[in-house]
Amino acid sequence: METTSLSRTADDEFAPETTYLNTSTCGLLPRRTVAAVQALAEAIATGRSAGSGDFEAVEAARAGFARLAGVDADRVATGSSVSVHVGLIAASLPPGAEVLAPEGEFSSVVSPFAVRGDLKVRYVPLDGLADAVRPGTALVAFSAVQSADGRIADLDAVRAAAAAHGARTLLDATQSAGWLPLYAGAYDYTVTGGFKFLLCPRGASFLTVTEEAQRTLPAVFAAWVASDDPWNSTYGPVERLSPTARRYDEPPAFLSYHGAEHSLALLGEVGIDALHAHATGLAARMRAGLAGLGHEAVPGESAIVVVPGLGGREPGLARAGVMVSNRAGNLRAAFHLYNTEADVDWVLDALSG
Repeated sequence: METTSLSRTADDEFAPETTYLNTSTCGLLPRRTVAAVQALAEAIATGRSAGSGDFEAVEAARAGFARLAGVDADRVATGSSVSVHVGLIAASLPPGAEVLAPEGEFSSVVSPFAVRGDLKVRYVPLDGLADAVRPGTALVAFSAVQSADGRIADLDAVRAAAAAHGARTLLDATQSAGWLPLYAGAYDYTVTGGFKFLLCPRGASFLTVTEEAQRTLPAVFAAWVASDDPWNSTYGPVERLSPTARRYDEPPAFLSYHGAEHSLALLGEVGIDALHAHATGLAARMRAGLAGLGHEAVPGESAIVVVPGLGGREPGLARAGVMVSNRAGNLRAAFHLYNTEADVDWVLDALSG
């Protein structure tokens, strides 16, 4: 999408009242998404809805995410959170299995493994993750983009190392899907919370599972929605699970998925390549501006800009109408569709003042 078309789309769908650079915490909801959620809420409130929502919206969201992730919809399961998806994978590992993860990884990616107590969870620096895969490593669990500092993992190297040692891979794309191209089929599992760069209401989350991994991942949390015939599986135990990744579905939070359908459609219209160029271009502008102010940002080409040790400036920036976040003492700014060069210049001006 051309820059002028992208800008027009942003104007049509968003109306931020702040300089909003906090998508790493929560993405802004498009107007079409808000309208869909309001419509369902009003239908339920007035008794015009036959139930709490439509499964057609869930299927549309599943298909929309599948297109963005480059996989068939049969490989996508829908749920409510990353930690639940990871918990399912953690429950499938045998006692004593080794899980390898980066130091400082987001809690939802590692805690389900750690709390089991009978797994070997090993942490190494992110830049040494690929080299740390060894014979006996069962799973490498890591984020494509780190939450605390915005660093992008060496995805190719980690995949190659895991393949060489027979380890499976679990990629968390929550801080990347929506601006960084995602090829979910290259990993045994991916998990993605939808409420950040995918611009969905919180409560929509996506799990992808390769066909090979589906053969060994048990449907621990199976409910009637995981059945091959849901509407005839509402009483008694499910007799036959779905033959696709839908066997891992959770009963949906319909308000979230009625919105997610439209947010994912919007991202599909704009295109991830266009969003990547836009967001990383703004991030590069901010890194250069920070250097001019004497602040050294974490280097790289991420759409998330982080300045170590500057997190204490977050309250003052908020008073100036600039929304960023303080993570692990770092000042974190994230760029998306609705951001502009003027946003970059404004935050730099606020920091200089």
